[in-house]
Amino acid sequence: MENEYLFKDESYQIVGILYDVHKNLGKGFSEIVYKDALEYEFNRNNIPFEREKEFKVKYKDVFLKHKFYADFVVFDNIILEIKTVECFNASHYNQCLNYLKISGYQLAILANFNLISLEYKRIIDSKKK
Repeated sequence: MENEYLFKDESYQIVGILYDVHKNLGKGFSEIVYKDALEYEFNRNNIPFEREKEFKVKYKDVFLKHKFYADFVVFDNIILEIKTVECFNASHYNQCLNYLKISGYQLAILANFNLISLEYKRIIDSKKK
């Protein structure tokens, strides 16, 4: 099937953990608290991840001085970006798209813990196959 759900099983696991953390902590904490809880859950569930993964930006034949730090890279191929905002805006989506572009990954999950219910979006770099 051509339009398969990208990283379906991995996404399902990640989103389940996001909901579990939100259910237990609720809204109102700073991002760092949610990141600590996610790190605990990833370890507890034996899910491979890297926190604050550094990415360099290549411009022509050099790497630029400024680096990006994705909140998490999960399963070695999914960027997970955590927010505590009133609502997502274009800069949040653009941040994820930039991370996908410089990392070479295809999928980012953007999660917002600052609402009564967890909000999340899957962002796919459609230029990569």
